[in-house]
Amino acid sequence: MAFEGFSPDSFHFYSELEQNNTKVWWEANKARYETHVRKPLTELLEQLAPEFGSGKVYRPYRDTRFSLDKTPYKDRAAAALFGAGATGLYIEVSARGLDLGGGYWMPGKDQLDKFRDLINDPRYFGDLEAEVETQAEAGFQLYQGDALKTAPRGFTEDHPRIHLLRLKHMVQEKQQVPAEWMYTAAAADRIATEWRVVTEWNQWLLDNVGPSSLAPRPR
Repeated sequence: MAFEGFSPDSFHFYSELEQNNTKVWWEANKARYETHVRKPLTELLEQLAPEFGSGKVYRPYRDTRFSLDKTPYKDRAAAALFGAGATGLYIEVSARGLDLGGGYWMPGKDQLDKFRDLINDPRYFGDLEAEVETQAEAGFQLYQGDALKTAPRGFTEDHPRIHLLRLKHMVQEKQQVPAEWMYTAAAADRIATEWRVVTEWNQWLLDNVGPSSLAPRPR
């Protein structure tokens, strides 16, 4: 079926889940997840596949084996697709709205080393800076969520670009709160427009960093 948009319940579902993250609540509300979360995400990916390639919706269950947090369900639904050089595009649905973005998530050590070399080298940094500014003009920003608290090995805390050197991912993201445009079929066009911007970032990464030669880590 064609993508018809999300619904207010796509986001309300996660607001409630955050307060009721239990198997009992999930089983009682699973039909809402299937209808208002997984279904529109799947239809969106299918509709945009001719331009961006095929993608996948990730499982809603958390892996709690090695975590102190034993809540069984993720507080967001995520979908992603991967292109040349393992660059990715993603979308997340949560109580906060839609999160759109892309880049290299969990890059290999060799990729991260190369990225930091580019940041550190004045001969190449200008090109990176220009691309980051282009993304910022479209409302995207580099993901800082789990950046290092200190300088990475080989760099000092007073480095002029320490905020970039601390990054553990090479991801641009744009968070958008729930809005009326998300509830219509036209949302697919708007999301495609945002992904086209991120595709430019992915191309920069592909040209300047490239894929990892190491075995991929599990996502």
